Amino acid sequence: MQTIVEAMAGRLASVPGVVGVMLGGSRARGEHRPESDWDLGLYYRGAPDLDALRALAGPGVEVTGPGGWGPWVDGGAWLTVEGLGRVDWILRDLDRVDRVRADCLVGRYEVGVQAGHPLGFWSPCYVGELALGQVLADPSGALTERRSAYAPYPEPLRAALTGSTWEAGFLLDGAAKGAARGDTLYVALCLSRAVGILVQALFAADRRWCLNEKGALAVAESLPAAPDGFGPRARALLAAPGDGPAALTATVTAARALVADTEAALRAG
Repeated sequence: MQTIVEAMAGRLASVPGVVGVMLGGSRARGEHRPESDWDLGLYYRGAPDLDALRALAGPGVEVTGPGGWGPWVDGGAWLTVEGLGRVDWILRDLDRVDRVRADCLVGRYEVGVQAGHPLGFWSPCYVGELALGQVLADPSGALTERRSAYAPYPEPLRAALTGSTWEAGFLLDGAAKGAARGDTLYVALCLSRAVGILVQALFAADRRWCLNEKGALAVAESLPAAPDGFGPRARALLAAPGDGPAALTATVTAARALVADTEAALRAG
């Protein structure tokens, strides 16, 4: 399987505009299951030759150009390849990745609306993908160089993300008002985002790149900065926020305690 995917990466790297190809996702990190997709990051500069990519993808496969999948997940294609199964081609603008990394070095990040990312797309993901991915094809050496340089977690970004927990508290202030009205949807949305912010903070405290929401809570609860019972408490909030003012208010109160305990643990760490 590795031979097949490396051969595909070599062909993709020959496409005009494509700088190189990396294996990402769970397979790059050795955390995959047998049915896991193969995520190939196609790093490009300028504009990749979409006709050449379509020719490699074969008939019946739609190849979407930059911006076609949204503002952060650029575009690409979904394929089924004999001997591999599901393969995702994911376009990444290398110049944009470099700009995001420059932001991370001074503690700046963005959270953008993006289909498929219910907690939003956190811009440091771009840097983390390069830091954690496996280089498959890199004719110019650009990806290999960046993978080494981008691996260390920037301390200003760590400070910014661990300090972002104020937003979780702010969300819960709003959730308390929604709870008093019995507004289950609003409270549930505030709770999920508040937990997501705490998860990002715990990853950052451990200088660990958080790439997306999938499996992030399970990792976060195992990190050194996580307060006692972080995982079970977060799951209880998300699983049953309640119905009606009294139940929702009790859940928000429990969420406030989780935020306070997480902030205390982060300060202690």
